[in-house]
Amino acid sequence: MQYSFQSGVHPATLTTDCIVLGVYADKTLSQAAQLVDEASAGALQNHLAIGDFTGEKNTNSMLYAVKNVTSPRVLLVGLGDKAKFTVDSLNNATRTAANVLKKANLTQVSSFLIQELASEHYALAVRHSLLTLGDVFYTFNAYKSKPETAPNLNQWNLAQTETWEGELALQQGLAIQRGNYLARDLGNAPGNVCTPTYLAQKAQELANSHSTVQLTVLEESDMEDLGMGSFMSVSKGSDQPGKMIVLHYQGASAEAAPVVLVGKGITFDTGGISIKPALAMDEMKYDMSGAASVLGSFQACVEMQLPLNVVMIIAAAENMPSGRASKPGDIVTSMSGKTIEILNTDAEGRLVLCDALTYAERFKPAAVVDVATLTGACITALGHHTSGLLSNNDALAAELWSAGQQADDEVWRLPMNDKYQEQLKSNFADMANIGGPAGGTITAACFLSRFTESYPWAHLDIAGVAWKSGAAKGSTGRPVPLLTQWLLNRVAAA
Repeated sequence: MQYSFQSGVHPATLTTDCIVLGVYADKTLSQAAQLVDEASAGALQNHLAIGDFTGEKNTNSMLYAVKNVTSPRVLLVGLGDKAKFTVDSLNNATRTAANVLKKANLTQVSSFLIQELASEHYALAVRHSLLTLGDVFYTFNAYKSKPETAPNLNQWNLAQTETWEGELALQQGLAIQRGNYLARDLGNAPGNVCTPTYLAQKAQELANSHSTVQLTVLEESDMEDLGMGSFMSVSKGSDQPGKMIVLHYQGASAEAAPVVLVGKGITFDTGGISIKPALAMDEMKYDMSGAASVLGSFQACVEMQLPLNVVMIIAAAENMPSGRASKPGDIVTSMSGKTIEILNTDAEGRLVLCDALTYAERFKPAAVVDVATLTGACITALGHHTSGLLSNNDALAAELWSAGQQADDEVWRLPMNDKYQEQLKSNFADMANIGGPAGGTITAACFLSRFTESYPWAHLDIAGVAWKSGAAKGSTGRPVPLLTQWLLNRVAAA
C-alpha cells in the first residue's frame, strides 16, 4: 500500500476512485461532507433523510455518481457521537472504511477523516490513521505456498480541506507502521525460524542499514565471563545458543544520557522442566514479543532520525527441557551478584531480564523501560486491552501512561511496594524467582526492581496485548505505538 498526504483540496473535485467522508450520529455532516453536500445540491442530506444511514459508529453507506462530484464513489462513514469523538473514534471510522474498500474494485482512495480531530492533533491523527490502515492491510504470507491475493486498492491518500504541512507526520507515521510490521513479522514467525540467532541477524541488518547504529552481540561465553548466571540458567537447556543483543543509536550528542529499551526475547517457551500444558503451547512462539516490540520501536526511532540516544537490549534465549536445563530448587548467581532460588523454571523471563537490566547500568541511562510477556496474571487482571505498568519512578510512569493515552495503546499502573517484596523471600538464596499465585504480575515486577535501583525504570507487562488467539491469531505489534509515542514526547519535552 502506498500512502500520501493531500492538503487544501476540495473533496468534490478530487480525481480519485472514492472519497471517504464522516457523518456524526445526529446526522451532522463533517466539514468535508458539508462541502460535498453543497456542491451536489444537497445529495448527502437527501440520502440521510431516507433514514437507512444515521452516522452511528461502525456503520457506512456507499453513494455512486453523486451530482457534481468527480469521484464515482462517495463512502459515508459513521463517526458516532460528536461530543465524544476521540482518537479511538477516528481509528474505528478508518478501520470501517478500510475494511469496506479493500474488497471493492478500485485502486485509489482519498479519506478526509483525519480532519475530524482538532488542528493541533493533526500529526497524531495521521500517525493513528497509518497504524490503523497498516493493521487492516497487514498480511503474513511468508510460509504459505499460495499467498493471499492482494486487494486492488494500492493508494490511500490522507486528505483535508485545510492547508496543512503534513509530510513530516506522514513520514513519522510510516516509520512507526514499518516498526509495527517488523514486530508482527517477528512474532508471527515460527519458533524453528525465529531463534535467538535470527533476532541477532535482524539486528545486524538494521545496523548495516544505518550509520548511526552500532551492534554488539554478547555470546554465551561473553555472558559467562560477565557472570550472567541467571540468564545462562535459562539458555543452557536449549541447543539454540542464547544471545544478548545490544543496539546503539546516536541521534544526540555523545554526552547525552540514553534511554534504554529492554525486551524479553524468549523465542520459544516450553516452561522448561516446569513444563507447560500442550494446549495452545504453539502460542509460546510469541514469548519474544517484548523483544520484537523494542526492535520495531528502535527501527522507527532510527528512521525518524529522532534527536535522542537510544540503546536497545534484547535478552534472547529458548526455554527448553533437557538434561542440561535448570531444575526447581536450583540456585544461580545473577550478574549483580544477587542469588536466586529457581522455584519454577517457567518464570524464566525475569531470569533473563534481570541480567539485561544489570547490564543496562553501564550506559548511565536517563530511563530504562523493559517490555515483556511476563505473567498470565496480567491477563487475569487487565484482560487483552491494557498493558500492565509498574515503575520505581512516578514521573516516568506518568510519561508512559500519557503516551499510551495518546497512542491508543493503553497501560494501567499497578502498585509495587515492600509488602509484595516479602513474597519473594527464600530460605536458601537472596530471593526466589516467584512469589506465589497472589499478585503474580506485581511480584514479578518486584523481582525485576531489585536490579534497577540505580536508574529510573518502568516495566510493561504485555502478556495480554501482544497477540490475539482464535480465528484472528497473530501478533499485534504492541506496544510499538506506545513506545514510539513516548520517544516522540521526550523529544518534544527536551
